[in-house]
Formats: sequence, C-alpha cells, structure tokens
Amino acid sequence: MKKTLPARRRTFLASTLATGAGLTILPSGTLAGKGAGGKLNIALIGAYGRAKAHYGNIAHENVVAICDVHSDNLAMAAKKFPKAKQYIDWRKCLDQKDLDAVVCCTPDHTHAFISIWAMNRGLHVYCEKPLGDCVYEARAVREVYLKNKGKLATQHGTQRHAGDNFDRVAELVKGGAIGELKDVHAWGNRTHNKTAYLPAKGTPPQNVDWDKWIGPVQMHPYNPEYLSGRPGANCLHWNMYHDFGSWQVGDMGSHTMDLAWNAIDASAPTSAKADSEASDPYNPDVCPSALKAVFNMPANDWRGEIRLAWYQGGPMPNSPFGALDLKRISHGVMFKGSKGIIVADFKNRILIPMGKNTDMTYYKSPTPEQVAPPIGNFQQEWINACKGDLKTSCDFDYAGLMIETLMLGLASHRAGTELKYDEKNMQITNNPAANAYLKKEYRNGWDLNG
Repeated sequence: MKKTLPARRRTFLASTLATGAGLTILPSGTLAGKGAGGKLNIALIGAYGRAKAHYGNIAHENVVAICDVHSDNLAMAAKKFPKAKQYIDWRKCLDQKDLDAVVCCTPDHTHAFISIWAMNRGLHVYCEKPLGDCVYEARAVREVYLKNKGKLATQHGTQRHAGDNFDRVAELVKGGAIGELKDVHAWGNRTHNKTAYLPAKGTPPQNVDWDKWIGPVQMHPYNPEYLSGRPGANCLHWNMYHDFGSWQVGDMGSHTMDLAWNAIDASAPTSAKADSEASDPYNPDVCPSALKAVFNMPANDWRGEIRLAWYQGGPMPNSPFGALDLKRISHGVMFKGSKGIIVADFKNRILIPMGKNTDMTYYKSPTPEQVAPPIGNFQQEWINACKGDLKTSCDFDYAGLMIETLMLGLASHRAGTELKYDEKNMQITNNPAANAYLKKEYRNGWDLNG
C-alpha cells in the first residue's frame, strides 16, 4: 500500500477574492453575481427550520427569493429578507430570471428535483442532505452536475465535514497508520417505532399547502404530526416514511458515512447485502429502524478492495477488544487495517496499533505541508466557490456516489438478498426484479429532470 497521501479533492479558494470594483471573474468569463458589487442573487427554498443555519452567510449576499409551502415560515424568513420575492411553489421560484444560486432546505423527497431543476437553469446549488432518496435520484443529480462541472458550484449539506477531525482521520488511513485498509464500519443509534403512514386527521390549515408539501411523491392524507416538532428537527417526524425520506440511511447516515467516505476515495460498490437477521423486516410504508448493510467496494490506486458496512438502530460492529465499548459512541466509524484500528466520531479519533509485530516504525506521519488546512465555514466555502474556482469539499460528484451507495443498501433490504451492482449501467445483474427498487414512483406532472 502506498504511504504517500494522494492528491486532495479540495483546492483552496485563493481565487475567491473580489477584483476591481468587487466583481470576481469566473472561468467562463462571466461575473460572479448579478447583484450589486458582484453579490450572489440567492433563492432560499425551504425558508425556515434548517434554513436558519444559512441565514448568517446568505445575508451577506442578495437573497432575492424565498419559498416555502408554509406561509408562516415565509413570514418569518421575510423578516430577515424583506426584499425577497415570496413563493409557495419552488418550480415558479426557479423561473425567477435574476437568480444565481439556490439553497435547498426542503424535505428530503424534493431535494433531487430542486437540485436538478436549478442546475438545468445554470444555478449554483447548496442542497441539504441527503442529495437523493433512492439510487436513481442520487445518480441523476450527480450526472447533471458532471455535465455542468466547470460552470457550477455545488455543496452537499454535510456541514460536519468542515471539522478538522475528518481530514485528520483521512490522513491517518491514507498514510498507512493502520497498514493496509481492510474493513470500514459506520453506525448510528437512532431508532423509530412507526409501522405505517399516519392516518388522515383533520384538514390542512390554511397556512400550509399540503399538495405542494407532498410534491412529486404519492399523495398521502394530511396528519398534523408530519409537521410537528421543533424547527430544524422536524425531519424526525416524517423521514422514516418511504415516500418522504430514507430514515437514518439518508439522515445521520449522510454525516457518519461522510467521515468514512472522506478517507476511502470510493466509487460505487460492486455489491450490497442487507443482513436480514440483524435488520427489521421490510415494510412498504416505513424504512427499517434497525439495519445492517454491507457493501463491497472496489480497489483504487492506493488500496485494495474493502468491505464497507452501515449499521443503524441497534446492530453494531464487534469491538476489537473488550475495553473499548463502541456503543458509547452514538455515531461513529471504525477503520480496520492489517496493523491497527482507528475509531472515530465527528470530533475525536483513537489509533490502536494491533498485533505483536506492530511497532509503528512502518508509519511516517505527514509533514506540515501535507496536512490539509481547515475548511472553515462550510456554507461560506460554497459561496466563495460560486464566485471563484467552483470547488467545494462535498460537491455533488463526491456526495452523489456516497448517497447512491447508501441507497443501494435500502434496495438490498427490500429485495431480501445480496445485490450485484453494475455501476456503469446502474443495473442489478443478479436480480432483475430488484432494479425496480432503485427508483421511486412520482405523481403525474412531476418531472425529475425538469
């Protein structure tokens, strides 16, 4: 295994400083933003809740549009951005002619739609996680981005990635601190107890457009529980239902798998297998609370083939020795190599040399020049990229492959068997019927690639 660090995906944004009268020139030769002083004209779609995390950064740009199916959310966002035009329907919002960029903070089942529609209109996109709600959506978003690479800046909303620990873990793994990488295990401990979509209860209030909230997926009757919960954590009231989300696979799985993904430089898997004994039975209404899915990841230029596993809601990897209780880590990753183990959460890491012949003399730590500098503010990195070299830490190529992999685990769970996967053609090769599980059904009139 090579012990030198591979080239970084991330290029730092020295080119993002404004020139002349505050206007930055993009590679295409166009101005960075249509707004005064080269500021970006931004549409905030999904205007409250998780969107509040973006208020501080985008307030320094021109927020010219806000969109939300909940009129009260629009009113609260309008207090912060009083000059912005207001919309209920994100499709009409994206037709506003002066836009440069979109920040998408809607429920999961519209993420892929909004991202693709925005990129098709030449707009930079920051999309909260997950990028898509099935294999097909993740692939579609990634392909549209790749067609526009060099023109658009994208960022996936895995903001924990900006923590220094992500790069320190990757440097240890890629630098050979645990020898040859063999297995990677990522887990989360959240659970749910839902068994079916909520029954009809009352009628939607006048301040909520329920048809627009449902959007492209199949219609379900209104129940106020879907919209309950505190702002920013409301997703825990609907993202376990198949039509609306992918439970922890797409939720905390996006964050925790990102800690692993940043270190393994992976493409899509060659196979996925959900463990039926460790996982809940398939339910057509709700995602499993307990799930274990194992992926075979092909070799790349610095490591061999590895096994990657995702656990949620109870199933856990075995601890390498009794003194280490992995269950005390609510969301974590364990990297197993030929000479040691790394256990990490979002902020901390432990390196454990293993084996009587492991003396660490084989490992050469990176020089200061090889240590990646801090990312800084994750949302600001995207804004700077829109105005500069278009490069971000979690663009839709990087994130699209990660989400495609995770969603393949849900497809295997539904199929009840291991799935052999042809990444190039996005096809299941050993179970043709399971190809239907890579996609979702949309309501008439909703086009993913609009």
